Amino acid sequence: MIGSAAVSEALTTMKVLIVEDQPAVAKALCVLLDLHGIECESTSSVERAAAMVGRGEVGVVLQDMNFTPGATSGEEGIALFRRLRSIDPALPILLITAWSSLETAVRLVKEGAADYLAKPWDDAKLLATVRTLLHMRELTRENERLRAGRAVDGDLCGLVYASDAMQRVVTLAVQIAKSDVSVLISGPNGAGKEKVAEIIHANSSRRGAPFVKVNAGGLPEQLLESELFGAEQGAFTGSSRLRIGRFETADGGTLFLDEIANLPLAGQAKLLRVLQSGEFERLGSSQTRRVDVRLLCATNADLREAIVRGGFRQDLYFRLNVIEIAVPPLSRRRDDILPLAEHFLGGRKALDSDARSALMAYDWPGNVRELQNRITRAMLMSAADTINREDLGFDVPGREPRDVPVERKEIETALLEAGGSVSRAAEALGVSRQALYRRMEKLGIVLERKPRTED
Repeated sequence: MIGSAAVSEALTTMKVLIVEDQPAVAKALCVLLDLHGIECESTSSVERAAAMVGRGEVGVVLQDMNFTPGATSGEEGIALFRRLRSIDPALPILLITAWSSLETAVRLVKEGAADYLAKPWDDAKLLATVRTLLHMRELTRENERLRAGRAVDGDLCGLVYASDAMQRVVTLAVQIAKSDVSVLISGPNGAGKEKVAEIIHANSSRRGAPFVKVNAGGLPEQLLESELFGAEQGAFTGSSRLRIGRFETADGGTLFLDEIANLPLAGQAKLLRVLQSGEFERLGSSQTRRVDVRLLCATNADLREAIVRGGFRQDLYFRLNVIEIAVPPLSRRRDDILPLAEHFLGGRKALDSDARSALMAYDWPGNVRELQNRITRAMLMSAADTINREDLGFDVPGREPRDVPVERKEIETALLEAGGSVSRAAEALGVSRQALYRRMEKLGIVLERKPRTED
C-alpha cells in the first residue's frame, strides 16, 4: 500500500531541481524548501539541468519562465521546458512566471507543464504544489516498479492500480487476451469491468479491428435486438431506414456487452445462435449473415441465481463463461484508492491528511466511478489548493464519512423496490450482498424477516 510513510520517504529521497538564472531568487526558493524538509538543488546551467534529469535524479523541476542566461529573445524558457520534457515526458515541471508571461505559461500547461505560479509566489501554495507533485511522482514510480516486478507484459490501457487483487485481474486479462474464447467479466458497477475488456482487446490479435461497446441494460427491450443484429427498413413501427447492428459493426473485432443479465430471453436465444454458428438475421430479413466476432460480456448480477429464477439461459451462460474474470470492488482493494485519487486530481490540487483518511475509511459502494465523481466535485467546489474531507462530501472528522440520511434512504428505497430481497437490492445498488449487509448493520437497518429462501 502507498501511504503516508511512502510519501514521507519520497519527500526526503526525491530532489527538487530549481532552474533559475537569478542567484537571489534561487537562494530564496532553496531556503524555503530546505526549511520544510524538501531536498533541492539549483542551477543556472541548461546542460547541467538536462544531465540531472537524464540521470533520473529529479522528482520535480521548478523553472523560472524568464530563464534567459545571456540571451534576450525571451524564448529560452520555452526551449528549456521543451528540452526537459523531451528527456523525461513524465517529469512534473512547475513554472514560475511574471504576469507578462502568463499567456505563455498557460500554453505550456497545455503542452504538459504540471502547473504555474505567478510572481510574487505564495509560499504556502508553492509548498503545497511541490509536495503534491513529489507525491504523484513517487506514486508513478512505485506503480512502474510494481508492474516491472510483476512482469505484466502488455498494453494496460492506462489502468491505475497498486493492489495485489487488481494485479491478478490484469495478469489474467493479458494472459487470455490472445485466445479467442468468450470471457465473462463480473463485478459491481463502477469497478472497472469495461477497462478490463479494453485490456483484453488491446492485447489480442484483433486489436487493430473494431472494439464495439453495447450497454444491454440501457436499451428498451423492443430495441435491443435491432441494436445487436440490425433491422431492415420498415421492420417495425418507427423503423424508417436500414439499421446495421453491432455484430456487423464489430465483424473481425471484439464486441463488449455490458449488463448481459438484462438481455431478454428472446435476445439470449439469438445471441446463443451467433456464438454457436456466427450466423444471424436482421429484423425483417430472411437473409442469413455471418460474422467473426469475439464476445466479451460483463455483469454485476449473479447469473447462476438468474438461471434458477428462469431469467437467464443455462446453455448461454456456459457459452459465455469459458473464462471468468472477477473484478473486486474498490472496498476490497484499498491500496488502489489513493493512487486513483491522485490520478484523478492530475496534480491540480492536493489532498490534506483528513481527506486521505476519509477516502481510506469509506466503503465506496459506487467503486472507482464514485471516487472519480467525488474528486471531480471536490476540485470544482474547493476554492483552495488543498482539498479537505468536506470538499469530498464527507462529514466532520470523527463521524461516519458519508451523508448517512441519504445513504439510509437509498438502501431503504432499494429494499422496498426489491420486495425485501437483499440480493436484488444489492444488485440495484451495484454492491455485493455482503457489503450491503455490512452497511445495513452500521446504519441500523433491520428487515422484517419473512420465510424466504433467496436471502
